[in-house]
Amino acid sequence: MKVKGGLRVRIGELSRRTGVNPHQLRYYEVQGLLVPDRGGNGYRDYGEEAVVTVAQIRKLLDAGLSTREIGYLRPCVSGAAPDLTPCPETLDLLQARITALDEKIDTLARSRQTLREYLTATRERLAPTVPAPPAALTENRKTPGA
Repeated sequence: MKVKGGLRVRIGELSRRTGVNPHQLRYYEVQGLLVPDRGGNGYRDYGEEAVVTVAQIRKLLDAGLSTREIGYLRPCVSGAAPDLTPCPETLDLLQARITALDEKIDTLARSRQTLREYLTATRERLAPTVPAPPAALTENRKTPGA
C-alpha cells in the first residue's frame, strides 16, 4: 500500500517479508521495539524501515539479548547487521551479557563434569564382578614346583 510518506505495509506483508510471524511482531510492538502507524480502520501500517527494525531485533535476540535490553540499545542501533554505536552504555551492557554467559558456561561445564562422574560410577556398579575365590581354596593351593 502506498500512502503519503512512503510505502506502507500491513502486518501480514511485514510478516511475509521478514519471516517473523504476526504474533511475534505484535509482541515486539507491546515491548516498544516496533511502532506501527494505525489507519482509520485500526489496522497496523508499517513503513519500509520496519523490515530493517525487525532484522535488527531478530539478530539481537539471536545474540542472547532480551527484548528489554534491545529496547535499551535501540537508539544506538543502525543498519540491518545491526551496527551498534560504541557508547559506554552499549559497551557496559554487552560486557555484562558476556560475563553472565561466561558464568553460565562455567556452571554448565561443572554440572556436565559432575554428571559424567555420576555416570561413570553408576556404570562401574553395573559391570559384572567376578567373585573372589574363597580363602580356603587359595591357602591350600600349591604352586607348581613347590
